[in-house]
This record gives sequence, C-alpha cells and structure tokens, in this order.
Amino acid sequence: MTWPIHARLDGPLVMIGFGSIGKGTLPLLMRHITFDHERMVIIDPDDRARAIADQHGIRFVQTRLTGDNYREVLGRYLTPGGFLLNLSVEVASCALIELAEELGCAYLDTCIEPWPGGYTDPSLSASQRSNYAMRERALTLRRSGAIRQTAVIAHGANPGLVSHFTKQALLNLAADSGIGLAANNGNGDKRPRSREEWANLAQRLGVQGIHIAERDTQRANRPKVPGEFVNTWSIEGFLSEGLQPAEVGWGTHEKVLPPEGRRHDFGSDAAIYLLRPGAGTRVRSWTPNEGPYQGFLITHNESISIADYLTVRNGDGVVYRPTCHYAYHPCDDAVLSLHELQGKYYRQQEQIRLMDEEITTGMDELGVLLYGHARNAYWYGSQLTIEETRQLIPYQNATGLQVTIAVLAGMVWALEHPMQGIVEADDIDHEKIMAIATPYLGRMHGEYTAWTPLVDRERLFPEDIDRESPWQFKNVMVR
Repeated sequence: MTWPIHARLDGPLVMIGFGSIGKGTLPLLMRHITFDHERMVIIDPDDRARAIADQHGIRFVQTRLTGDNYREVLGRYLTPGGFLLNLSVEVASCALIELAEELGCAYLDTCIEPWPGGYTDPSLSASQRSNYAMRERALTLRRSGAIRQTAVIAHGANPGLVSHFTKQALLNLAADSGIGLAANNGNGDKRPRSREEWANLAQRLGVQGIHIAERDTQRANRPKVPGEFVNTWSIEGFLSEGLQPAEVGWGTHEKVLPPEGRRHDFGSDAAIYLLRPGAGTRVRSWTPNEGPYQGFLITHNESISIADYLTVRNGDGVVYRPTCHYAYHPCDDAVLSLHELQGKYYRQQEQIRLMDEEITTGMDELGVLLYGHARNAYWYGSQLTIEETRQLIPYQNATGLQVTIAVLAGMVWALEHPMQGIVEADDIDHEKIMAIATPYLGRMHGEYTAWTPLVDRERLFPEDIDRESPWQFKNVMVR
C-alpha cells in the first residue's frame, strides 16, 4: 500500500520517551512524515526497546532527563526548525516548551507532565497536584506571550483525540436533532469555527455533560499473577494519573458538590477535584459494545479543557458549561491490578507487565458520551480491535494506536501551523485531525441510548439519588 505523506520536517527530530507510545509512534512518523532519519534522536533512560530504534536506523541515547541536565542534553541535538516530541513521564512540559521556544523548535506532548514528585508529593495540596493546576501553569505561560513557536499540549488519544470526537459528535447531534447551525463564515459554511460558536452549539443542543467513555476488552493468553501490575499502555503513566485527585469539569446543571468535592482558589474555576484518588473512584457510564459499566474517574486534561472550551459566558459570569470527566474501564487484568494496588493502599506492585504480543482478542472502545439533551445520550467514537491494529502498524495494541495516531496528526498540524504558541486540542481544526486519524481508528461509530445512571437503581436497596435530574453527578458517581 502507498501511504500518504502528510508533512515534511527539515530540522532535527528529538523524541523523549520510548515506551509503548514511543515505539508505536516511530513507524507512523517514518510512514507519514518526510524527515532526515539521521537527524532523529530518541532519548530514554531504559534501553529495552533500543533494538527497534537500531532496526530503523535511529540514534538512541540512554539517559534520564532531569531538571539539572535537560537543557544540556537536548541542546546537543535540537537546532532551529526542529521538533521536540515529548512522550515521556516526569519530564516537565512547561520547561521543555520554554526550551523549544529558545531553540526555535516546535513541540508536542500527550500530557502536561511535572518533574518527579509533582503527582504524588505529600507536601503539595491535592489542588496543587491536580491536572487543573498543571494546565493552569501551561495557560499562564501561554498568556505571557513568551511562546511563539507552536507547542501542542496534551494531544494523545485522551486528552487529545476525544476533543475532536466531541466536536464531531456535536455536529452529528445537531444534524439528527434538526437544530440549525447558527455560525456562518460568509462562505455558506455554517459549521462552528470559534470557541464561542462551539460553546453556543453545545448550549443550544442542551448537552448537560460529556463522559470520555472508554472500555478496553483486550485479553491475553497470559493472565495477571499476584504481585504484578498489568496494563495495555504505559503503567507508569497510568499509575501517576491514577494517584492524582479525581477531577471533574463542573457543569452549570449540577446542583450540589459531592461530599469530597472541592473548588480551586485560582484559575478558570472550570473544574472541581475530589479528596480521593481517581484510581479509587468509580462512575457509571455507557458504551455501545459494553452497555452500562462502572469506570474509574481518572483525572485527565480533557475533563477540564473540554468543559472550559464549551463554556458560555456573560461578562464574568458563566451562563453554561457541561460537566465533563473520564469514565475508564481498562482491560480486565488492569482492573485486577488496581484492586490489588488499592488493597496495598496504592503501593505499586514489584512486577509490571505491558501487554503486547500476548494479546489474543478484544478492542478498545473509546468515545464521548454526550448526555442530558433532548435525545438523552449519544456516544461517538472509535471501536478498534487488536486484529485490525496488527494489520495496520507494528509495535501496537489497540489502546496504543489510538494514542500514537493522534500524536502523528498533532505533529502534522503543528508543522503546517508554525508560530501559533501554546495550543490545546480543543483549539485545533478537528476535521484535519480526523482526516489523518480515521484510517487507523477501526470502526467510527455513533449510537443513541435510552440508558441513564438511574436505570435499575433502588431495585434491591434504597439509595440517595436525584430522580428529577437523572444526569446529576450525584447519580453518576458510585458510592
């Protein structure tokens, strides 16, 4: 098959991190971006995957980037016109963005990362350890005007791809509901283009909230054993975000904060946090393949950025904002791993294993559930199987490919749009990203459901629920 070339990079390319996502991203870059392979460098403290870099003729540097050495190390390889691709954990995103600006390079990451300890430092408050706080630091840097080179932040599957799913889901819902698109750019195109137009559309549709609803059903021929943490994507990344406070973009339809809920005393006030970890908090949601399920309320940047992006304001007042949060059911072995982790009060198991070639079946069903509108709820997203994944690209499972194709698409956009400063996924043209990503996402599917978090409730035991307003977070959260 002849694969399309989406972009050209004339400068050096430095990839930080060569775990599951880095390994999966490399063949996509080589397939779809023209660049000088001799000017690419991969930096990682672990050399377990060095053979893959060697196989493709890419230089591999085994070193750990720290606050003391990152400038010196990266300065050896990056020159103006280059690209800094951050696929690591615990290498501070804001520090890298500032360095990329100084060196005249573009930048992309899949998560706004702190230096080590930023997620779990007990001397920091829960608010300071939140994704909300990390996002506010990046936005403060954006508002300073110091960053001119394009720096795309938090652009993997989620955060990232799901922001583009959300826009397409809003358009689908508008078409199916017979609600006209109010925006008009003068060329007969009524699709929303600005932040305000997208927010107004969500408000007119009556969308009360959005779940990032994901169910991973991939299974392996080698089950988890006691004392082992198993997952289909970065275990370090999963555990770090799972031990942060659970976070929710907080909508205007919500009546009361949950008992553990707290507001931040700085920033946009678009989200709340809970005084409990996301890995120990469950919520009710729905996907087409799974139906109703309970997922983990893992904190992610998109929970905040989507809620913030779709906010309608009147002066300083908030008129409309949807609730938004993750509802993640990982693969069954990861659920068992989390259960064991909770039993040890979040002390990580000694053994970790990333499921790869041993996966025999299953899919990652990743989408957005828009709820509370006139048609109740609508899920739109990717249903990607492991069999489809292996036919498309090496070094991947279904979960990883949904991330790596978003990395590629975000890089292409950044190369086509230099000098845009710091950019979130929500700020980017979703049609461009979807055009690049869709061939790698399996079945793109949209489906309505009559399910609400009140279905079958109180059938066996009484509960404190709000029957007048089914989509209250009070009804969604599992107690």
